[in-house]
Amino acid sequence: MSRIGVFVCHCGINIAGTVDVERVAEEVGQHPEVVYATTYRYMCSEPGQQLVRDAIIEHDLDGVVVAACSPLMHEVTFRRAGSKVGLNLYRCEMANIREQCSWTHEHEPARATEKAIEIVRTVVEKVTWDEELEPFRLPLTKRALVIGGGIAGMQSALDIADACFPVVLVEREPRLGGKMAQLSGTYLNFTAAPGLLERKVEQVLAHPNIEVLTGTQVVSVEGYVGNFEVEVSGGGQETLPNASSFDIGAIVVATGWDPYPLERLPEYGGGEILDVVDGLTFEGMLRGGVNGCQETLPNGVNGYGDRPQRGLRRPSDGRMVREVVFVQCAGSRDPERGVPYCSKVCCMYVAKQAMMFRERVPEGQAYVFYIDIGSAGKGYDEYVQQAMEQFDILYLRGKVSKIFRDEDKVAVWGVDTLSGRPVEVAADLVVLATPMAPSYQALEVAQTLRVGVDQNGFFSEAHPKLRPVESLTAGVFLAGAAQGPKDIPETVSQASGAAAKVLRLFSQDEMIQEPMVACVIGQFCSACGACVEACPYGARSIHPVWHIATVNAALCQNCGACVVACPNKASQIRNWTLKQVLAMADVVSW
Repeated sequence: MSRIGVFVCHCGINIAGTVDVERVAEEVGQHPEVVYATTYRYMCSEPGQQLVRDAIIEHDLDGVVVAACSPLMHEVTFRRAGSKVGLNLYRCEMANIREQCSWTHEHEPARATEKAIEIVRTVVEKVTWDEELEPFRLPLTKRALVIGGGIAGMQSALDIADACFPVVLVEREPRLGGKMAQLSGTYLNFTAAPGLLERKVEQVLAHPNIEVLTGTQVVSVEGYVGNFEVEVSGGGQETLPNASSFDIGAIVVATGWDPYPLERLPEYGGGEILDVVDGLTFEGMLRGGVNGCQETLPNGVNGYGDRPQRGLRRPSDGRMVREVVFVQCAGSRDPERGVPYCSKVCCMYVAKQAMMFRERVPEGQAYVFYIDIGSAGKGYDEYVQQAMEQFDILYLRGKVSKIFRDEDKVAVWGVDTLSGRPVEVAADLVVLATPMAPSYQALEVAQTLRVGVDQNGFFSEAHPKLRPVESLTAGVFLAGAAQGPKDIPETVSQASGAAAKVLRLFSQDEMIQEPMVACVIGQFCSACGACVEACPYGARSIHPVWHIATVNAALCQNCGACVVACPNKASQIRNWTLKQVLAMADVVSW
């Protein structure tokens, strides 16, 4: 027989305002294996935790159920509180009677109370069958791998290396800098990008704790968090053999983004009209590249040139550009012809590019067709207003209906919905603000790392609010536009966040692995391999001698896919066994 204590939290009025907490404690206290049941106003407070500790000692409890908020909030809190007085960590469970009961049934207090009683009863049944488990302790390799040498990858690498941990930085291109190296300037501060990026590249190349491998790609990853074996191939700053391997503890994915192909936007003349370009191509023109500015000075580090003084030439015939039309949301927010998402940066870089065009061609005119303007950020809205008011950029609210070649001009037909009038512009150049698309290597990298991607091809975070820089594969973190469209400030912030997660991992002498992982009942296993195929983390294999399925506990993420796949019910999740689930179901009033 177990000796279980039940502690029902009022959570102020969040629970007690709807649920009769005293009745819940009274009803659950009648369970034959519950020897103590009580309530308290705030169980998560220090006095509340002390109440739990005192009750464990006084009543010799070997299991605890705290009926309160979500386990994501305070399960660790109460497990630590109980462990201080000898309770096994994994014999403490939480019953969620706030989010799943009082908040969802606030207008039905009687029914909410009955539901709360049943929720707590099910968790009591679970604790009855919970095993006393101990965490696994695993060795930890304190070296990080950063995939991608753009601003996100470099920032993560520097943050980790500055904490005195070695970093291997792998970049597929022959030089560092990523897409930021192709920019003519940054919004809010035109002249910041070249110097900022040059200094960042110099810091990375000169850092004693960073090994830079350019022109190199990751070809295989084996192992698990803290103990990855990574194989890379290609040349770099140092001469590599055809393939070299590294022992790695954590991985930061910073593969960046690629431009949406113009050829997929034929309705805007993309890929058909030479004088219809995308934003990144226009950045090169502003920077002074091919068909760029009239006066071009020698390039600096990483392809940056000194800012040209005057003029801009169009790609088709080299004529000077006098009128340019920017088309925002060209392929964005358009699930039928393009992508369903907003790239977040287009409104701002269009304002920047339009102003830079007016600087170079003071007598020129810039038009911007827009649907909405997304300028959420410090100083962002003021920046767009500056484009309109100080640089005389003409913003037209409406969609472009047609773009076509008209003799030596590019005709743009659209509508201004604010005035209700059609608009026709004979432009020298059209710039399409196309979506930021996932890097073309993203899917291949995701498959190599065994991490997920979303429906748009960007890497999937573990939780959009609570774990935004972690992937669902332990030890693999996300930084920058690899996870989704974002601008430079947000990219740098996320890169540092990913580095902080790596440093938190490396701060341990050894890794502590949760023991609630899959296990195999040997006498039931027929070695059919169904669980091996079902496991998305590569944690299952068939033992060559015993001929049963085995589990690599370090790789297992207790998702339960193997449990569903096993025809003999040989696969189980510790403390989430079939016996427990059925016992929990039996106490519910169907």
